[in-house]
Amino acid sequence: MTETPRRLRVLAAMSGGVDSAVAAARAAEAGHDVTGVHLALSANPQSFRTGARGCCTIEDSRDARRAADVIGIPFYVWDLAERFREDVVEDFVAEYEAGRTPNPCLRCNEKIKFAALLDKALALGFDAVATGHYATVVLNEDGSRELHRASDMAKDQSYVLGVLDERQLAHAMFPLGDTLTTKEEIRAEAERRGLAVAKKPDSHDICFIADGDTQGFLANRLGGKAEGDILDESGAKLGTHDGAFGFTIGQRKGLRIGHPAADGKPRYVLDISPVDNTVTVGPAEALDVTSLTAIKPRWCGTAPAGSGTYTAQLRAHGGETPVTAELVDGELRVTFDEPVRGVAPGQAIVLYDGTRVVGSATIATTARATAALA
Repeated sequence: MTETPRRLRVLAAMSGGVDSAVAAARAAEAGHDVTGVHLALSANPQSFRTGARGCCTIEDSRDARRAADVIGIPFYVWDLAERFREDVVEDFVAEYEAGRTPNPCLRCNEKIKFAALLDKALALGFDAVATGHYATVVLNEDGSRELHRASDMAKDQSYVLGVLDERQLAHAMFPLGDTLTTKEEIRAEAERRGLAVAKKPDSHDICFIADGDTQGFLANRLGGKAEGDILDESGAKLGTHDGAFGFTIGQRKGLRIGHPAADGKPRYVLDISPVDNTVTVGPAEALDVTSLTAIKPRWCGTAPAGSGTYTAQLRAHGGETPVTAELVDGELRVTFDEPVRGVAPGQAIVLYDGTRVVGSATIATTARATAALA
């Protein structure tokens, strides 16, 4: 169903990058009453970005302001640094400390952009929040809304938006999601509009770790941990490490194991145990997962009833895999049609029905194919 256009009061979240600037410009061009806002998420922002990494610096806020001036919309900077620290950064550190692998982008979308920001926007009389994400909101005949993948699968970002509920979707606007345009065309559009961010490099990695050194960041926050052992599947000691928080499930490099496996094949991180500060490694096939349980489900609409078949995405840039899923006592139980590799507790699983996002949940436990065979 195509929603009848009407003039909305729109708060456009402007990161200082090209996507959010073009999204704000498109919203304004569509006739909406648009106000730009840059979220100051760092208590001590760096003056300049480190290469193409990170965001939320002083330079980014200035770029966002200049873009708003060119578009001709009011612009503000909102300080959400304390909320971001509590809900995203501290959660990220705590998850790694517990041996899990979190996705801070999902947490930021859930807690900051579509909770703290949206709630404040609604309180101020805005109708919607617009962002530069590549995804699509579809209005149904009954007035409900669905979140769908972007028209261009190569740029689709629906995975990191899988935490949005129907209320949040009712006030979400993604002006870039329903157009089949390449990133080069978005940059060309920005240049035509006179936006100086047209050639600005994309941010990547984790925005609050500007230099990209996640292990160094965690070491500074969780330093002082006792040296621990690296074990094989039989429990034999292969080496030592400086902190289990420095590893992720499926990791191959940086294991610092003194001698090769008997079969000469590489070894991967299979398990991380913060309790006894050990890391277990083994062959690639031992990473194959046949099923999982996930907690804290969030549904982009009505929660599914009974067992159903879906496709699942396990990483922001990962592919889809067929699954059977069922909600049991508030816990999502998922079985894969074929084993998948490198699934880690703490990651998000997002379920799809075609292009529609059904919902997401946080992986709590996994069942390995080798364990089933054993």
